[in-house]
Amino acid sequence: MKGHVALITGSARGIGREIAMVLAKRGANVIIADVNLQQAEITASEIEKEARCQPAGEIPGESNSSVAEGTYAIKAVAMQFNAANGSEVESAFTHISEQFGRLDILVNNAGITRDALILRMKDEDWDSVININLKSVFLCTKEAIKLMSKQRYGRIVNIASVVAFIGNPGQANYAASKAGIVGLTKSAAREYAKRGITVNAVAPGFIVTAMTDTLSDKVKEEMFSTIPMGRFGEVLDVANAVAFLASTQSGYITGNCIHVNGGMYM
Repeated sequence: MKGHVALITGSARGIGREIAMVLAKRGANVIIADVNLQQAEITASEIEKEARCQPAGEIPGESNSSVAEGTYAIKAVAMQFNAANGSEVESAFTHISEQFGRLDILVNNAGITRDALILRMKDEDWDSVININLKSVFLCTKEAIKLMSKQRYGRIVNIASVVAFIGNPGQANYAASKAGIVGLTKSAAREYAKRGITVNAVAPGFIVTAMTDTLSDKVKEEMFSTIPMGRFGEVLDVANAVAFLASTQSGYITGNCIHVNGGMYM
C-alpha cells in the first residue's frame, strides 16, 4: 500500500482509528474523516507519529521481505464532514482530489446506534441510523468511484455487522442499515469490477470497544456463550481483515463479506 491514499470515515476513534493505523503502517497515506474534527486531528497526529516510526518487518503478520526497508514516511490528514450529507461529501472528495490527486482506498466505517424495540422506536431514530450508516456508504462510494474509475483501480471496503445476518432485538434500524450495506456492496462490485475497482465488506461480531467495556460481567458471560471462541474480538482483528481487502493482494475478490465474529455466525 505504500504511496496509496486511503479515506476512512468515522475514524477518529474505535475500529475506524485502528483501521487507519493499520493502513498507515502498511504505507498508505490516510485521511481521518469524522464529524469530530478535534479528535480526528489528535488521531491523525498519533497515527502519523507512530507509523513513521514503524520499522520494516515489525508489522504484525508481515515479514521483512514484504515491506520496504526503513520507515514509512506517511501522511495522516484530519478532515471534518458529515458522510450522510451529499454536499459535504462532494466538497470533501473535491478537496481530496486537489490535495492528493488520487484515491486508492475507501473504508466506509461511519456509523451510529439508536437502539429501541420496534414499537418504541422513534421515526427520527430510524432515519438517523439509516442515513448515517447506509446513505453515507452510497454517497461516499459514488464520489470515490468517480476518482477510482479514472485510475482504473480502487479498493472499497464497507463495515457491515453480524446483526445484518442474524438480527438483534432492539436494533431493527441498525440491522437494516447493515444488511443494506451488504446489498449495496454486491451491487457496486458488479457494476465496477471491469474498472479495476473491488467492493467488499467486513462484518464484525462483538468487538472490544468503549461500549462493551461498560457491560456487566453477567451480560458478557451471556454474550460469550454465543461465540464459539468464547471471547470478544479486538479492533485489530477487524482492521487486519480490512487491510487485506484494501491491498493489492485481494485483486480477485469482490462482492464478498468477511465475517470477523469468532464463529458466532457461520
